[in-house]
Amino acid sequence: MSDVAIEILSDHRCHLGEGPSYDGRTDTAWWFDILERKLFEARIADRSVRVHDLPSMGSVLAPIDDARQLVATADGLFVRDVASGRMELHTALESDNAGTRSNDGRVHPAGALWIGTMGRKAEEGVGSIYWFRDGELRRLYSDITIPNGICFSPDGRTGYFTDTHVGLLHRVPLDPDTGLPIGQPSVLYDHRGGEGGLDGAVVDADGRIWSARWGASSIDVYSPEGDRIRTIRVPATRPSCPAFVGADLDRLLVTTAQEGMSEAERLADPQSGKTLLLDVHARGIPDPRVRITAP
Repeated sequence: MSDVAIEILSDHRCHLGEGPSYDGRTDTAWWFDILERKLFEARIADRSVRVHDLPSMGSVLAPIDDARQLVATADGLFVRDVASGRMELHTALESDNAGTRSNDGRVHPAGALWIGTMGRKAEEGVGSIYWFRDGELRRLYSDITIPNGICFSPDGRTGYFTDTHVGLLHRVPLDPDTGLPIGQPSVLYDHRGGEGGLDGAVVDADGRIWSARWGASSIDVYSPEGDRIRTIRVPATRPSCPAFVGADLDRLLVTTAQEGMSEAERLADPQSGKTLLLDVHARGIPDPRVRITAP
């Protein structure tokens, strides 16, 4: 376990902070409080933070172009106008199942969004992971309880994901031109029986996987070969997801949560729910834009 310099980017205590992303064009980080239906917007250079109300629980945001974003929510995939905040439904996501919501997701370098769904009460096996691009939605994997850890190698040839409930970090070969699987998933790292649970993850420029470990106050770093090569201590029990931010993509934003904590646990964990910036001496890769209509 190693220690790094950490600052508080936002002292708002999220119920379930999740889904951080970064738009380098505007130097803006975005993340969610899923359960409280909030979207956070932070300028990294001056540390200013705004909070936007959402009509439903959102979990993932991806830029479409300079003026629009795609937001994955419990009610589907919505196009959000950046200037006004207005949201319009683009593609339904499990609209026939009111008991699920969106969870973890990221955009593949080919412009495809991988997005997970799960039960609103984390019911076992009711979640899935989908591929979305150019208006087409495909289910990739089902029988998942808490989809997490979705991220991609810099060349787009490998995808990663986990089911936090199970504790296995998977890798799968992908077509770099589409972001679709071209083989079966295999186990990259077996965390079963370990402390805490594998949560959100992001890949750096060297292909290493940075994974939040819910319940264990830590961020773990895995090599592409599946070795855990570093563990960083964070001052909150429930870190949920990291993202590289800043002009040089050399700071790690980490969302955290208070979900499932008793009042005594919240008092004993005063940084829980806050959003952190870590100086980790690594560099990320830019978040791709998502393609929502056929070229």
